[in-house]
Amino acid sequence: MNQPPSSPASPRADVREVTPAEARFRQGQGAVLLDVREDDERAAVAEGSVGIPRGLLPTRAAGLVPDLTTPVLLICGTGVRSRLAAATMLDMGYLDVASIAGGFARWSAEGLPLAAGLLDADAANRYARQVILPQVGVSGQARLAASRVAIVGAGGLGAPAMLYLAGAGVGHLTLIDDDRVERSNLHRQVVHTDDRVGMAKVESARQLLQALNPTIDVVAREEKLQASNVETLLAGYDVVIDGADNFAARYLIAAATLHLEIPMVYGAVERFSGQVSVFDPRRDDSPCYRCIYPRPPRPGDVPDCNQAGVLGVIPGTIGLLQATETLKLLLGVGDNLVGRLLTYDALTMRFREVAIPRDAACPGCGAHVSSVDYLAIEGFSCQA
Repeated sequence: MNQPPSSPASPRADVREVTPAEARFRQGQGAVLLDVREDDERAAVAEGSVGIPRGLLPTRAAGLVPDLTTPVLLICGTGVRSRLAAATMLDMGYLDVASIAGGFARWSAEGLPLAAGLLDADAANRYARQVILPQVGVSGQARLAASRVAIVGAGGLGAPAMLYLAGAGVGHLTLIDDDRVERSNLHRQVVHTDDRVGMAKVESARQLLQALNPTIDVVAREEKLQASNVETLLAGYDVVIDGADNFAARYLIAAATLHLEIPMVYGAVERFSGQVSVFDPRRDDSPCYRCIYPRPPRPGDVPDCNQAGVLGVIPGTIGLLQATETLKLLLGVGDNLVGRLLTYDALTMRFREVAIPRDAACPGCGAHVSSVDYLAIEGFSCQA
């Protein structure tokens, strides 16, 4: 006698269940916890879980859990849908899958750690390779989404930095530059295209970043950073990236970030070399930019890119290092380049690190400095 086909709502008989306490322990051993409720059901979630509606598992599970041998835990409201989801993942070839008995209701009742619902299905898939890192996780990704970064300069350094910060999900990027796209920019300023020659750089960059990641907020400020507006432009950000191409802007950024107590991620390039560092006024041991360069060089001592030239990939390398330092600052992970200047020589393919002590007599952060005079800083920088 032929048996009727099994109901699609009936899970496989070999679906394994674990208690919430067992699931929490397995999380600590590296298991991935997927919450298969719908997005609007996840006002609160089990700590460390990634949200993905059950119906999207066949198309998005591989993005969240690329290795079929990774232990996977499924949770829903009461434990019914998670069993169906576990069956789906077993059918997809995952080898170690379990449903959490009693679901989120039991997890919560047993007093296990909770978090606010942080990632919707789009974010869970978009940042899957990043969220799976223990140093990032769901909470770290939410932290990035809530972060604000100002990027001064939409050129060679700012372009790669902003691309990767947008891709990483930094929730708000403000681009500050008064320049327009020229064809000579295109070999190194990778956010611009030939059909945008003549367009404001910040608008050209904004269009590309929004196309890359429409879930973030990108603001284009077509303004020249100067003494009269530097604090207004930079106040309220978590990090400021220095992609400036002139000393006046760089010294103003250094002074304003110091006064506003915002980390400044510095980068500079010339020909086949570059350098990067982090100045974090929130730390007592951090030097500032003027601890290294108290005053701008004399006219002609340091030619700009228009005079000296630059290999197109050099600002790409330095800009990526600036993006890396920025993400570390926002996530609170790793050891930043505070007190260290990292230099790069592409011709020899060598990095070198130079210790930067804080200068007690520094004209920027020395104990004798009681106020900041942006007009004076702009004046001596422009005269250099």
